[in-house]
Amino acid sequence: MENLTPRQQEILNFIRSTLEVLGAPPTRLEICSAFGFASPNAAEDHLRALAKKGAIVLEPGSARGIRLVEQLGLPLIGTVAAGSPLLAVENLLGRVPFSPDLFSPRPDYLLKVRGNSMTGAGILDGDLLAVHKTGEAKNGQIVVARLGDEVTVKRLKYKGGRVELIAENPDYAPIIVSRGTVFAIEGVAVGLIRNGSAL
Repeated sequence: MENLTPRQQEILNFIRSTLEVLGAPPTRLEICSAFGFASPNAAEDHLRALAKKGAIVLEPGSARGIRLVEQLGLPLIGTVAAGSPLLAVENLLGRVPFSPDLFSPRPDYLLKVRGNSMTGAGILDGDLLAVHKTGEAKNGQIVVARLGDEVTVKRLKYKGGRVELIAENPDYAPIIVSRGTVFAIEGVAVGLIRNGSAL
């Protein structure tokens, strides 16, 4: 994002605060009122300048058609253990500005990996795992699996009539899903973001 003028920064802050309070961006008239502009055209000029500098995206045909670029990208949800399963916090921790189109299938969210059980698959502690939300996975895929109230990242293996969750580190034993255990696949791994770069 290019450097903003002090007035552009004030308008951007106003858009942010309106989003927080109302849950929707301001209209051009509300921006005029807040900043004492004579007409909605002045507000429109400032919005176009903010869009040109990469701070917002304007959606034509809508009075409130303003989106903050920082809201785009993938939601970062909780943390997932790549070690022993860790309770996943299902709260939205923020959004990571990133194009989900870089991965296929398209990811729905990111999970921050904790632990070292998947290092053999190149998934390291602190990585952001791009996850495509699905309840089904093929044998051998890396999945986000729920066991009871806990969530973990492992390689899915069907062996006979049972399910195993395999670590990619010899220091970790496989997790064998026993009958009666609450088990669900939350999604499949489709990529990684490490230090802001897609892998």
